[in-house]
Amino acid sequence: MNVYDPAFLDAQVRRTMAFYHPRAIDPQGGFFHYLLDDGEILDRYHRHLVSSARYVVIYARFARHSGGEEYRHWARHGLAFLERAHFQTATQGYAWTLDGGVVEDDTQHCYGLVFVLLAYAEALRAGIASAREGLYATHRLLQKRFWEPRWQRFADEADRHWRLTGYRGQNANMHGCEALIAAYEATGDSDFLDQALAIARAITSANRDHPHGWIWEHYDAQWRPDWDYNRDDPAHLFRPWGYQVGHQTEWAKLLVLLEHHRPGAWLVPTAERLFLSSVAAGWDHEHGGLVYGLDPAERVCDGDKYFWVQAESLTAAALLGVRTGRAAYWRWYERLWDYSWHHLIDHRHGGWYRLLSPDNRRYSDVKSPAGKVDYHTMGACHDVMAALARQNVSGP
Repeated sequence: MNVYDPAFLDAQVRRTMAFYHPRAIDPQGGFFHYLLDDGEILDRYHRHLVSSARYVVIYARFARHSGGEEYRHWARHGLAFLERAHFQTATQGYAWTLDGGVVEDDTQHCYGLVFVLLAYAEALRAGIASAREGLYATHRLLQKRFWEPRWQRFADEADRHWRLTGYRGQNANMHGCEALIAAYEATGDSDFLDQALAIARAITSANRDHPHGWIWEHYDAQWRPDWDYNRDDPAHLFRPWGYQVGHQTEWAKLLVLLEHHRPGAWLVPTAERLFLSSVAAGWDHEHGGLVYGLDPAERVCDGDKYFWVQAESLTAAALLGVRTGRAAYWRWYERLWDYSWHHLIDHRHGGWYRLLSPDNRRYSDVKSPAGKVDYHTMGACHDVMAALARQNVSGP
C-alpha cells in the first residue's frame, strides 16, 4: 500500500462508504444507526443526534469528492430527518435520542448541536443551497443558548427548558471549532473563523500549566479543571476521564487547519507540541497503536485502541508533515496507517472496527453503534488528500 497515493486514499473512502451505502438508509427517514460487522442492522428504531448528523456529513462529503447527485440526494434525506424528527418545536432544540420516532432524551447537548452545524456546513459545501438557512439558524441557536462570551467557549449541557448545568467540557468546543471551520469554508463568512480561533486560543491557553499543554476534558462553570468527573467511567462514550491522546492530536489537526486559513505564530508550534508529546506517551510499544487515555501522571488509564484515535492522529501527522516538512511526522503517518491497516480496517466487509482491546482483540461484532459512522476515517482520507494536493507531496 502506498499511503501517499491519492488513489489509495480515495479507495479507502469508497470502500468505507460501500459498507454503509445503501444498507444504512431508512426509506422512512434518516439512517439506521446500529450495524454489525457484516452490515446487518441490529436496531432499526433507535436514533442518536450525533449519528444522524454524522451520516449527513459523510454523504455530503462523499457527494462533493466522489459520488455526485445520488449521495447529495441522501444527504438531503438525512437533513430532512434532523429537521423533522430530531428538531422539537416545543423546546426549539434537538432531541438527543429518539426511539421509534418518539423522543427518548430531550437533554440539550452542545456536542450534538455542533454536529448539526457541521452537517449543514458540509451539505452546503456539497452544493445543497437550502442548507445555508439551516446553517445560520443552527449557529444562532448555539450563540443564544451555549455561547459564553466571558470564556470565549461554549457551555455544554442544558435541560429541555434551556437551563444550563454546571458542567463544561472541551469536547463540545473542539467539535464546535471543527464545525465553525467548515462553516467558514462553506460560506466565506469570517465570523465563523473568528469564533473558531477564539475557542482554540481559550482552550489551549487554559491548559498552560501542563508541561506539554495537554488539554483536560472536564471543567466546572468557571472553567476550572474537574479532576474527578467520570473518574470511575474512563471509557464514557463522549466524556471519558483522563487526558485523551486522540483529542490532543485532533486539536493539533484543527490548529494546522486554522493556520492554513489565517496564519498565526502560535498555532503550528502549539500543534507540534500537542502532537509529538501525546503520541510519544500514548504509543503502545508492545502491541502497537495509540491508547485511549492517560492519567494526570501520564500513565495509561485506558489501554484500549479506538478507531478514531488512530484516524485523527494520522491526519494530524500528515498535515504537520506537509506544513513543516519534518520527516518525523511522516514516520508517524506511516506507522499509524500500518497499525490501522493490520488491525482496525475490515478488509472483508469494509469500514473500520470501532474498538480493540490493548492487545488488539475485538470486544464484539458491533461495528457501528450510536455515534460511530466512520466520519473520522473518511474525513481523515479527505483531509490528507487535500493536504497532499496543496503541497504536491508524493512522500517525504
